[in-house]
Amino acid sequence: MNESRAALVTRSRRLNLATLAYNALEGVVAISSGLVAGSVALIGFGIDSGIELSASFVALWRLRHDADPSRRERVERLAHRLIGALFLALALYVTVEATRALWNREAPDASPIGIALAAASVLVMPWLARAKRRVGQALGSRALTAEATQTSLCMWLSAILLAGLLLNAMLGWWWADPVAALAMVPIIAKEGVEGIRGAPSCGDDCHCAPVVVE
Repeated sequence: MNESRAALVTRSRRLNLATLAYNALEGVVAISSGLVAGSVALIGFGIDSGIELSASFVALWRLRHDADPSRRERVERLAHRLIGALFLALALYVTVEATRALWNREAPDASPIGIALAAASVLVMPWLARAKRRVGQALGSRALTAEATQTSLCMWLSAILLAGLLLNAMLGWWWADPVAALAMVPIIAKEGVEGIRGAPSCGDDCHCAPVVVE
């Protein structure tokens, strides 16, 4: 990217605002349809959208301080850890709720709205994640690339959710919904631990070093 740092910050801010708007809609639809259908996976997905909203706010806070090199590194470390803590909070919630649903043999109703939402997220989230990761790499920000990873994770969670909802709707496999929710947990927890430790969350090809110099 042959852009100035200020231009990259502006682009990253716009991408995060777009993520905020989509996740707000996604969260409302997922939780409301999950409550109607009794789907722990859908409700967990909606809460994940809320956590992603929080992560985007953290990313915007990080960007706000980018122009001040004396504060940038401290804000960077704190933002990365905050995003990691949000991942772990989601992993705990999904584990408890999915285990309870399996124990009580709670069979969710079919949710066409949930299926449509999961399918839309499978298409939208990869584009947002790639765009945000590129900017985060260009800025040399582990916090921003971690937030981009969270957006990418939403796509995988959407795919798992979609599989569980389809199996329940088409084959009547009630257990597919909580099992799909539990399948999300290791992925979520891994990102949370890496965030808390301050480890890179941007993938094997990202060294989190800036490629743009002021």
